[in-house]
Order: sequence, then C-alpha cells, then structure tokens
Amino acid sequence: MRVYNNFDLTDYNSYRIPAICKIAYFPETKNDISDIFSLKNDENKIILGGGNNIILSKSYYDESFVIFSGNFNHISLDDSGFLCAESGASMLELSEFALDKSLSGLEVFFDIPSSLGGAIVMNAGAGGEDIKDLLSSVEFYDPTTNSFAQKTKQEMDFSYRNSYFQVNTHLIVTEAKLHLRTSDTITISNKMTAIRNARWSKQPKEYPNAGSVFKRPPGKFVGPMIEELGLKGFQIGGAKISEKHAGFIINMGDAIGQDIIDLITHVKEKVLNNFDVDLEVEQRII
Repeated sequence: MRVYNNFDLTDYNSYRIPAICKIAYFPETKNDISDIFSLKNDENKIILGGGNNIILSKSYYDESFVIFSGNFNHISLDDSGFLCAESGASMLELSEFALDKSLSGLEVFFDIPSSLGGAIVMNAGAGGEDIKDLLSSVEFYDPTTNSFAQKTKQEMDFSYRNSYFQVNTHLIVTEAKLHLRTSDTITISNKMTAIRNARWSKQPKEYPNAGSVFKRPPGKFVGPMIEELGLKGFQIGGAKISEKHAGFIINMGDAIGQDIIDLITHVKEKVLNNFDVDLEVEQRII
C-alpha cells in the first residue's frame, strides 16, 4: 500500500481542480482496505475512484482520501468464463481486456472515463446500456463490521444512475463479476471505434470535465433546455458551459470547485424558472 501526506489531488479529478488532502491511501489488497479502516478509525475518510464524476469543493481537505485509481485493478477470467475485476480497474482497461478475449458487452464503456467501482455506484451507461446489465455479482467492504460481503445483481436495487451503494454510502465496492458474450474481435473493435468517434464529435473532450452534469429528467433533455436559455458559453470564473454540448461544464484552465458549483446553481435556477424542471446533479460534490 502506498501512503502520502499532503497529497496533490489535481491529477485525480477529471475537472483538474487543484486541491490537497491530508493523507492519501492507495490500497493494493483487501488486507490494505481492512487495515485502513480498522487501524485508522480515528480518521475521517473520503473514497475516490477514478475521480471522473466528482467536484472538489475545497482547496484543502483535513480528511484522508482512500483512492482506487491505477491500483487495486486486477482483471481476470474465472473458470466459468465470468470477467472478474477489482474496483480500481478503469473501464478502458476492462474493455480492452474484453476485446483481447473476444468478449462483447463493454464496448459502450470503452470511452467512458470511470473506474469499475465508480461505474457500479453510479450505474453508469450510455445509449440505453447500463453497467447493471452486465453484472452477475458485486463484492463490497463494510467498514462498520470490518468485513467483506457479496450480493447478486438481483439483490441490489439498480435504477437510472442510481444503485444500492448510493443508498448505503458507507459500503465500498471492491470487486465485481461481469457476464459477457463471445464475439469476434473485429466487430468488437469496430463498435469501440465508432463509439469513441461519436463521443469525440459531440462532447468537449479537449477540456477538463466530468461528463454530464445533470441526470436526464423524465421526458426532457438537459442540453436543449440549457441551450434554449442561451446559456451555452456562459461562464463563472474558470468554469464554462460547453459550447459543444450544453450538458457539460468545462474547466477553462483556472476553475475552482466553487466556480463549478455556482454555475450549476445558476443553471438549476434558470431551468426551474423557465421549464418547471428541478434538475438533479449527477456529479458528486466533495
């Protein structure tokens, strides 16, 4: 396990907001996870995956961060053909592993910046495909009992961008089994390339961002509502509503967390006043 004091979180959040945390832990094993929470129980801790769906609201955190990014990321196939992966594995790593094994199902996640753990917590997805559709079971750690447990997909209440782990926020996803189907590598690779090209043509990949800011409300689309209000390009501090996709906020280079939060507040007020829609923020404010 790697442990750092006064750790710079800039490269561990996709908005690239500068921030420091008092201590950062990078666990490599289940024993590391258990030790962090059982032996360091006097510390307040924040769990961070790939940092792709968060907004850091402070420049300094007195809390410790437990980070799953580039660590705790082993991927394998079990004897039954299930893809087994630790929660720190990125969706890119998973999809490329599946491609190498001629397994289909993860193509839509190829260009979604997320760790597996984060994708499960958010029930990430696109184009009508969600991570829940691939899950067989999920293992998690419960700090209150210092124990690991497992639930099948059927035992967890997944819904649109929501999961069992958003209701039980103290639980930490550690591993998952995914059921994929056999296909040929050319078909899989072509789909991955097409998905990547489509996303890059529509989304502001050239600027730091954390993906879609708001959940899609029933019967509405967020981007067109924001665009209709003339808010494309609207900026507060270093945070700006993307002119490429109004559902995204981008960091123009010097944004702080409060800039992004203020911009979100402004958009929510305008949409509520003009469309009577109370937008729900998809990103996690820390």
